[in-house]
Amino acid sequence: MEIFHLRYFVAVAEKLSFSGAARSLHMATSPLSQRIRDLERELGTVLFERDSHHVRLTGSGTALLPIARDALSRFDDVPWRLREATGRHRPVVHLGVPPGLHSALRERLTGFTRGCAEECELKRWPGGSRELLLGVQRGELAMAIVHLPVHAEGIEVFELMSEPLGAVLPAADFADRAAVSLHELAGLTYVRPASRMLPDYWDEIEARLSAAGIHHRMTLDTGDYGSTAEIIANGGAFAISMLDPQSGMQKLRDENITVLPVDDFSPSLATGLIWRQDRTQEQPELRSLIEHAQESLSVRAA
Repeated sequence: MEIFHLRYFVAVAEKLSFSGAARSLHMATSPLSQRIRDLERELGTVLFERDSHHVRLTGSGTALLPIARDALSRFDDVPWRLREATGRHRPVVHLGVPPGLHSALRERLTGFTRGCAEECELKRWPGGSRELLLGVQRGELAMAIVHLPVHAEGIEVFELMSEPLGAVLPAADFADRAAVSLHELAGLTYVRPASRMLPDYWDEIEARLSAAGIHHRMTLDTGDYGSTAEIIANGGAFAISMLDPQSGMQKLRDENITVLPVDDFSPSLATGLIWRQDRTQEQPELRSLIEHAQESLSVRAA
């Protein structure tokens, strides 16, 4: 049994879905299912009841879950516990940062980095929101800025700001418009980046678009938002992105696309700070730094 077996088990136990757990782990469903069977064979017990529609924990699986979580927590804490034990004078703190932050939040992040320079060396770690959440859970990141919502056991969340979203459309067809409605988008293809780059809130957007009769999809397996803009500029497609001209996504826009509010749909994307609750209980210095981050990074209005 390897540590990754426990990590895979916890992912499936929390999602109660092999496909959902596979997406969060960035792997295919088939090898994940095989690793779980390997673990069950090693332990000599069945951990999940499976059928074509549902996944449930067995009694053994329910008993193993807190044990596995504790083992993973101890394993993931090894790097920062070692740093604490060796007593670095100026500790290194890793902060996860997603792409496309609003300019107001990015400015505050710069100020926060400078403000805590005497206490620690703050290093930014880029990634999608789901990747950064995993980094926080594993103890690789002390905290992270992510797009919300985030629902994970032991993770604290503090909302920093909320941005309105709009439809990214080809300028050739929509440049003279002030807004657009969902029914006008029904004939277009919805372009979305790879799921690993998207916050969970996008699942709600997907459901709303489908309910409005928007069924054509195109998924780009890339984190390059510029590619999405290129496809939309060609016509016949749209995307959902930040509406505010001061958004960090603005630099990826040009005269070939326009971003409009949707008059019968008002989505917004919240951005927040996350951290592991148990680490702040054990590290007063980290708790103080996170309180400083909450105050310094909070944007009251975007």
